[in-house]
Amino acid sequence: MDIKAGKLLSEINNPADLKKLSREQLHLVSDELRQYIIDVVSVHGGHFAASLGVVELSVALHYVFNTPYDQLVWDVGHQAYGHKILTGRRDQFPTNRKYHGLSGFPNRSESEYDTFGVGHSSTSISAALGMAMASYYKGEKDRQHIAVIGDGAMTAGISFEAMNHAGIANSNVLIILNDNNMSIDPNVGALKEYLTDITTSHTYNKVKDDVWNLLGKLPVGKTFSRSMAQKLTDGLKGMVSSSANLFEALNLRYFGPIDGHNIAKLVDTLSDLKNIPGPKILHIKTIKGKGYELAEKDQTKWHAPGLFDKLTGEIQKKKFDIPQPLKYQDVFGHTIIELAEMNDKIMGITPAMPSGSSLKYMMAKMPDRAFDVGICEQHAVTLSAGLATQGMRVFCNIYSSFMQRAYDMVVHDVAIQKLPVVFCLDRAGLVGEDGATHHGCYDIAFMRCIPNMIVSAPMNEKELRNLMYTAQLDSTTNPFVIRYPRGEGVLQEWKSPFEELQIGKGRKLKDGQDIAILSFGHPGNSAAAAIRDVKAEGINPAHYDMRFVKPIDEELLHEVFAKFKKIITIEDGTVVGGFGSAILEFMNQHGYKAEVKIMGIPDRLVEHGTPKQLYEEIGLDTNAIAALLRQMMKEKVTISQTFQ
Repeated sequence: MDIKAGKLLSEINNPADLKKLSREQLHLVSDELRQYIIDVVSVHGGHFAASLGVVELSVALHYVFNTPYDQLVWDVGHQAYGHKILTGRRDQFPTNRKYHGLSGFPNRSESEYDTFGVGHSSTSISAALGMAMASYYKGEKDRQHIAVIGDGAMTAGISFEAMNHAGIANSNVLIILNDNNMSIDPNVGALKEYLTDITTSHTYNKVKDDVWNLLGKLPVGKTFSRSMAQKLTDGLKGMVSSSANLFEALNLRYFGPIDGHNIAKLVDTLSDLKNIPGPKILHIKTIKGKGYELAEKDQTKWHAPGLFDKLTGEIQKKKFDIPQPLKYQDVFGHTIIELAEMNDKIMGITPAMPSGSSLKYMMAKMPDRAFDVGICEQHAVTLSAGLATQGMRVFCNIYSSFMQRAYDMVVHDVAIQKLPVVFCLDRAGLVGEDGATHHGCYDIAFMRCIPNMIVSAPMNEKELRNLMYTAQLDSTTNPFVIRYPRGEGVLQEWKSPFEELQIGKGRKLKDGQDIAILSFGHPGNSAAAAIRDVKAEGINPAHYDMRFVKPIDEELLHEVFAKFKKIITIEDGTVVGGFGSAILEFMNQHGYKAEVKIMGIPDRLVEHGTPKQLYEEIGLDTNAIAALLRQMMKEKVTISQTFQ
């Protein structure tokens, strides 16, 4: 489908073209930009509501500042669709998040206008400050550095750390706080309440406005020196700064709040701020989903709705001939409620992902036992540890790639103290269109090297339920990782009586000859399908579901290595230091000789695409497993260790 941009937008191939427009035309190009985003995303998919909320800001920034010389950092990255369209990628935009197409987030390798890669949140202020400090050191005093932070990203600790430093750094940085009261789900916490107060406080804003207006009219001249003006300025600022405004207390000059959808006001304000040196913050109020009524009303649903009819708002559902299994996330969400009804010590924690993780069900039913703590992964882990010291059984649900941000807390606050926190690592493996920043490649490797840690992965939904049941038992005294992929499971009937699993014990799914497949987690289903595919060819491999990578089932592995000289390991994690590495370590420690081939995520960055496309690309799909089985059956045994 050929989607055409509006008359003005179709002539904008870079910000220089945008600057040719008159100020009066900016609201027209904003309307066209918003409509183009709606047209493309409705047909091709992607994030939606966040970029609609910053259309006017995107236009104003590139109109006022000299990008890319002036450096613009977007945070979070899914706000940046308008930015991409205005910076030479309009005609490519329909390929957004598609295999070999544009990244869904700013990406330094994609454009000089993307100054910093931002898939996770809350990094913009630190990055922009680093750029500003470098510019100051190089003598580039005219260079501007702008961090656009929004969608709940200000709640993360790194944002406060960066502001704390920015307040004393001799640097030219502008922080734009896009305050829309949302991340994916509604914002939570005291900062949200503070921003609401500062926005709605008539007294504070009237005094502030009066002061700034007065400062702009001071008669600096023979009878009123600049030093006198500065003293009065400092005194008047004190009336409305440190005691009343958090940002001014951090030595950031605060401006706003202003309407983030008023393009004329934005241009005027940004033009003024460009001439004010030093660290400063502009607070703008926007509506996530602005310009598409349904998205304005239900911002969580329309964060990334998939394909939809832009006229009716009907979101397209996948069509299946037979009913599909529940998503692993929903199995988690329903199971934790069952367990919590059985065990009053169970609590649930998630950092800003109640919908994605499905903890929302428990939050609705048991609001005193399930909590969204905002975009604060480190806090989520240590909060869970604190609860565990008091006897609580905490299920801390964090996406695999986001857990990377809380690694020290896992080691220092949980593992060293041997606290039985249950880490449910959602989105393990390749997640698809979000790409390299969101793939859950590394958790097997970085969790299994930690002492006291139990690391497990279910092959299906029943296994997930049983691992969750086992993890909350009083007999389980160690921190416990359960990792599982995004999306549908494999079973139609997933709900069954709970079964306690023996920690560190795998299971033989199928006996066989010549070759043994050792699988860990959901990829075991691809292995089982491959075994069925080669059955007619007389290939009969054994299949073992290991369940645990730490502690690993040594008794089962002795059985495998005593019988088989050809072994394939399969995992949806990195081949470096992961499950396959654990098998090689065991083989080496016990003096076994065998040909071991490791199938997993290769030691390189995997970009975006559908999970099917990506697993085919890296050779971890059913066809690739079947092909390797055929190849190994034809070859003589050679003692080797092969990595994909």
